[in-house]
Amino acid sequence: MIARLWHGRIPSARKEAYRDFLRARAIPDYQSTPGNRAVFILEREEEGVAHFQTLTFWEDLDAIRRFAGDPVETAKYYPEDRDFLLEFEPTVTHWEVAGQSGPGLVP
Repeated sequence: MIARLWHGRIPSARKEAYRDFLRARAIPDYQSTPGNRAVFILEREEEGVAHFQTLTFWEDLDAIRRFAGDPVETAKYYPEDRDFLLEFEPTVTHWEVAGQSGPGLVP
């Protein structure tokens, strides 16, 4: 299993609207892609900026390609992101999941 990690920065005043966008558009897109195992959205506020980390879990790189295309390290953005993000980080990171505890990601 592979974890994919993306980071974005939003003005704090827009964070609630961005959360709504993520719930309505981005999370369903992740979940509808065959091979997606889970989606977690992490948020932290710092000096007027809300940092969002999207942590997704995938069966393999082919599943990530179905979601993001090639090369898989390129960040995927939605047209709506222009309304929120302070910049567009060009890449994401991938991590091989070496272990887990708790219910559910690995059958």
